[in-house]
Amino acid sequence: MICMTARQAVPGDAAELVRLRAVMLRSFDRGTSWDDDWREPARQTLVKKLSEPEPVLTAFVVDRAGGGLAACAVGTIEQRLGGPGDPAGRMGYVFSVVTDPDERRRGHSRACLTALIAWFRAQGIHRVDLRASSDGEPLYESLGFRRTADPAMRLRLQEG
Repeated sequence: MICMTARQAVPGDAAELVRLRAVMLRSFDRGTSWDDDWREPARQTLVKKLSEPEPVLTAFVVDRAGGGLAACAVGTIEQRLGGPGDPAGRMGYVFSVVTDPDERRRGHSRACLTALIAWFRAQGIHRVDLRASSDGEPLYESLGFRRTADPAMRLRLQEG
């Protein structure tokens, strides 16, 4: 297994992070059509968030040998109300863990996710959530993630 070192993303990586997100989203495609209108706003958000001196959204990436990115894991710190067992109410959330199809099975996603988890620890985060695809679940379980009893639900307030 070839495993490159993950590095923290910089604003200049935003377009490639959006490209990788599209790779991930297309893998979930259930025959629905979608446009690319989301890409530029997403890129702008990443440029802004990755430029912050103390970011609450970050990404760890593995560079592709010929240029661009091979893989990424994006995460954010969410502030919620504290409660028993979590007085500060700060938690991590992982999304957009993806490796280009031709770069898979080389440890890239593991390297990105391991670096992201270390970043969460350094930020004082004690709980990290994610939604796992069946393809990603073995990796997440190997890193200590476990299924929770509470199912996620979603309400869309507007179409789109």
